[in-house]
Amino acid sequence: MSGHSKWASIKHKKGAADAKRGAAFSKMAKELTVIAKNGGGNPDTNATLRNAIDRARGINMPKDKIENAIKKGTGEIPGVTYEEISFDAYGPGGVAMMITGLTDNNNRTTAEIKAILKRKNGSSAGAGATSFLFSKTGYISIEKDKVGEDEIMEIAIEAGAEDVKTDGGFYEIYTDISNLQAVKEAIAAKEIPVVTAEMTMIPSTTVKLEGNDAKSLLALVEALEEHEDVQNVYANFEISDEEMERIAAEE
Repeated sequence: MSGHSKWASIKHKKGAADAKRGAAFSKMAKELTVIAKNGGGNPDTNATLRNAIDRARGINMPKDKIENAIKKGTGEIPGVTYEEISFDAYGPGGVAMMITGLTDNNNRTTAEIKAILKRKNGSSAGAGATSFLFSKTGYISIEKDKVGEDEIMEIAIEAGAEDVKTDGGFYEIYTDISNLQAVKEAIAAKEIPVVTAEMTMIPSTTVKLEGNDAKSLLALVEALEEHEDVQNVYANFEISDEEMERIAAEE
């Protein structure tokens, strides 16, 4: 999501990430359970699981919670059955949104997501209304002060990345899903810290926002992300660094 890395960084500096760590663990556990159920509990043969475990460790999720979530997916210990869900929606300023999640009660979650959209100046859309604008890709973000541009570009491209862009204080690396792990490992081999390494959905077009629309859109995204069944919120907004900082300062 355009602007996502900057907004995530701002929230982290304000301490919001630590306050929501429990919710992050819960969402991560759901994801690990579903991935293990679909592809097996061995990270050596399930690359998606290996990447998820790395992200769980990245948020300091305890080892026993990671292992228990995987065992629930493989059936080694009892667990809840989760269903993958997705919603097409529009946000302030005509921003296209794609919301994905995991739930044990589709009707409840659908009603709650629609209520959040209505309350926060968004609207639900028909299936496929916005999702066609997004394509699946591998995404890695790195803080610019951790490595030089020429060095990270050389490492990433040689490892199979498709593109390296600069966005504010971050380098954003895009890669085919099949090459995400290889690129991440090549960066790790150089002891360069990674902020984010994940599968994401990249929009084909973006909408530039400022003022009230920008503030309202970010409030909607945050409200959706706080819902226990929402795993990811993708949106095709573009907000300048200056506008991001101004909004953060008002919080």
